[in-house]
Amino acid sequence: MTIAALFPSEIESFRTQIDSRLDRYSQFTQYGLDCPSHLKAAIRYSLLAPGKRIRPLLVLTAARVCGGDVQAALPASCAIEMIHTYSLIHDDLPAMDDDDMRRGRPSCHIEFDEATAILAGDALIPLAFEVIGRETRPAEVATECVVALAKAAGAARLVGGQADDLAMQFTNPELETLEHIHGRKTGALLTVALELGGLMARTTPETLTRLINFGKHLGLAFQITDDLLDLRGSQAKMGKRIGKDAERGKLTYPSVLGVKQSEIRARDNVDAAIAALKPLGDAARPLESIARFVVDRTQ
Repeated sequence: MTIAALFPSEIESFRTQIDSRLDRYSQFTQYGLDCPSHLKAAIRYSLLAPGKRIRPLLVLTAARVCGGDVQAALPASCAIEMIHTYSLIHDDLPAMDDDDMRRGRPSCHIEFDEATAILAGDALIPLAFEVIGRETRPAEVATECVVALAKAAGAARLVGGQADDLAMQFTNPELETLEHIHGRKTGALLTVALELGGLMARTTPETLTRLINFGKHLGLAFQITDDLLDLRGSQAKMGKRIGKDAERGKLTYPSVLGVKQSEIRARDNVDAAIAALKPLGDAARPLESIARFVVDRTQ
């Protein structure tokens, strides 16, 4: 199943707009910038690689669900994809997860070199915040979006989750530790994607809380499904090596719970995510469809 199959016309329209805007931003011409050609090539190689675009799609879908302007939310949606891409570039490095494939082709450090890959990731971080700061209006919403994304990407969430994930290799911690790690490493960006959409739509604090709760459960379901696909997925469909988590002694849901209980837990989290949006009624159905896709996906 592909995400576009769930509600194709809108999702494909969103994806086209996201990809077009990412292409424009990574030309480094819109703000009078002068990026070295080899660095620009590495950034564009990773940022424009074929992907599901789940995080930017969540930004736009959440904005739409909350009655916001999708066009106005495009900079924030692209910013979160930049942060996500930087994290993948760095995650693939030999000092991190040491992965030589990403999105169906050689990882950035394989296609270019380690130093260029590090710098490409580094460059995407400030670009993300520049895009939000320059193109989001009004200014107070831009500030809220910058703070939310910075917090999600920082030491207490995304980066902290990555640090703990590496530190816990070849250990046998409890489920609570596993969920604490992945609630940050994977869940942080999925959750803030929904928060950004709500902020752009100027939604109520109550709805914003519902979106954040949806994102927390969605993040856990996403990670559990990733762990299961690493065991039994297709490398061709996944676009990266499978079985690598076990090789590196990674802490995964199947290693802690077993396959069957992991499947149950993934679906329980999707059900909890959908329940968080119940007060929004039919308007929330696009987000519910994305949640069901997350747990049913094969890549």
